[in-house]
Amino acid sequence: MKRILSFSIAALLILGLAAFTTIHGKDGKPSAKDAAAVKEVEALERQRFEAQVKKDYAFLEKVFADDLVYTHSNGKQNGKTDYIQSIRDGKSVYDKIDVEALNVRAYNDGKAAVVNGTITIYQPNKPDGTPNIAHLKYVVVQIKDAKKGWQVVLWQSQKQAEPKS
Repeated sequence: MKRILSFSIAALLILGLAAFTTIHGKDGKPSAKDAAAVKEVEALERQRFEAQVKKDYAFLEKVFADDLVYTHSNGKQNGKTDYIQSIRDGKSVYDKIDVEALNVRAYNDGKAAVVNGTITIYQPNKPDGTPNIAHLKYVVVQIKDAKKGWQVVLWQSQKQAEPKS
C-alpha cells in the first residue's frame, strides 16, 4: 500500500512539473509565445474598452467571438450580436472606461489567455443628475483563432463597492 501511495505521489509530482514546464518553459518563465501573447492581449483589452466608448462596431465585431458569453455585473447575459446591438440601441452607453488594473496570463503556447482586471465605467448621469459610475472587477477568456486572431469568448464582470474618499 505504501509503495502504491509513493508511486502515486511521484506520478503527480512528475505530471505537475510537466504541466508547469508546458505553461512556463523549462526555466520557469513563460515561453516566448506566451510572453508575446500577454502583450498582444493587454493591448487588445485596452483597445476593446476604447472601442466600446467610441462605438467602433467593426473592431468589436472582430474581437468578440461569435459564441461570446458576456455576463454583466447585474447577472444579465448577452451574446456577441445582442451586446453590440445594445450599444447601437443606446442601452449600453459608455462615456469613459478607465482601466485601473489589468493582469493577463497566457497559456497553450500563446493560443489562450485569461485576463482579470478592475475598471471604472463612466456612463451618462442618472435621471436625478447624479454621476453614474460603476467600479467593476472582471474576468475575460480569449482564444487565438488562426484566421480571426484573438477572440473574446467569455467575459464576466462584478460590481465593487464605491471606494471610500
